[in-house]
Amino acid sequence: MSAIVITGVSTGIGHAAAKLFTSKGIIVFGSVRNEADKARLQSECGENFRPLIFDVTDEKKVYDAANDVRQQLQGKTLWGLINNAGIVVQGALETLPISDLLKQLNVNLIGQLIVTQAFLPLLGTDKTLIGPPSKIINISSVAGKHAYPFMGAYSISKHGLEAFSEGLRRELMVHGIDVIIVGPGAIKTKIWDKARDEEVSKEMAQSVYKAAAFKLKEYMLTEADKHALPAETVANLLLHIMQSKHPKVRYAPVPQKWINWTIPNLLPKRFLDWGIAKKFGLLQK
Repeated sequence: MSAIVITGVSTGIGHAAAKLFTSKGIIVFGSVRNEADKARLQSECGENFRPLIFDVTDEKKVYDAANDVRQQLQGKTLWGLINNAGIVVQGALETLPISDLLKQLNVNLIGQLIVTQAFLPLLGTDKTLIGPPSKIINISSVAGKHAYPFMGAYSISKHGLEAFSEGLRRELMVHGIDVIIVGPGAIKTKIWDKARDEEVSKEMAQSVYKAAAFKLKEYMLTEADKHALPAETVANLLLHIMQSKHPKVRYAPVPQKWINWTIPNLLPKRFLDWGIAKKFGLLQK
């Protein structure tokens, strides 16, 4: 029976993937951060779900989890690793506390490296294990290619994840391990409910960015309500990638793809800058 590690399975894409994979008879070692989520996921996913309790930034607990998985695999390799855990830090880069940026990078970038290094032996670098080399899927974002106002910290982390993935893929060719990026657009998750309830930061509310921040927030919430993709759509894509013999190096499951992905990739950057600034009131007066 195939077995895969998926980080951040409490909600969103990770949750949808854990439910789908376990329903297909695949053992999912899913990371959560507390006992309540552990119990809930075990109830929802059944006996094929094997909980791992760790925060991706806690190196000791991640390695302890990897040793636990090794024992359960009994000399076999993993089928794959999906680095999905992540957070969103918002704010203008002009006033963003450095501690907030470090938190963003620690979770979305450094944590991915910690998890990857811990599980690489089980993915095929340990030649004493039985099984073919595995796949690693890193969950990036549209923000991994395009940076938007007040999402700079998040975009920095996802741009970094793209570079991490590309460098890692080329290094791991010697082991036969593949690395694939999935960069979704807006997905229907609880993150939008949280964003709706969050106030604009004090720094933003007292700055020149106040009006633009409110406009951007309302725009993103409206677009998410109207067009966000179900998390199950991405989960199905992840299963397809894992089952594919020759997957692409990057996938972009983006709602309204022509408008939100294709055109921004074709337009000159200066024109795109002007369009975004005009829309949200960031042009110099």
